[in-house]
Amino acid sequence: MKINVNGVERDLGNLDPMTPLLWVLRDELQLTGTKFGCGAGHCGACTVHLGGVAMRSCQLPVMAVQAPVTTIEGLSADGSHPVQQAWRELCVPQCGYCQSGQIMSASALLASDAQPDDAAIEAAMAGNLCRCGTYPRIRQAIQRCAGGGK
Repeated sequence: MKINVNGVERDLGNLDPMTPLLWVLRDELQLTGTKFGCGAGHCGACTVHLGGVAMRSCQLPVMAVQAPVTTIEGLSADGSHPVQQAWRELCVPQCGYCQSGQIMSASALLASDAQPDDAAIEAAMAGNLCRCGTYPRIRQAIQRCAGGGK
């Protein structure tokens, strides 16, 4: 079985096809930026892009992966993606655990809608939980990337 992760074709050998993508990324490919949170697809910590669409990797069997996967490590090699820059400039993270999922959801939103309004931001980020409550800074960072934030 093969999948494309961060632009590289990866051979997974005889891996169980029902293995969740999250565990393939973390355990098989050593891409640990994608986090395990709830294991039920509710918290967003495991969010990756599948063909450019934000998806929860903890509930996605690797056999269902038919499009290129981008993880937080593949978003930009040097952290220069505009969303990552806005996150740093606005000091968005506190504990940081949820932030790779937050960034992946925000970057997928902005790739599909460069000027999202508050309702679009709310919809795209729904289900990305932050136990530290940095939601106002997350929204501000997304607005900054869209040209509407300070």
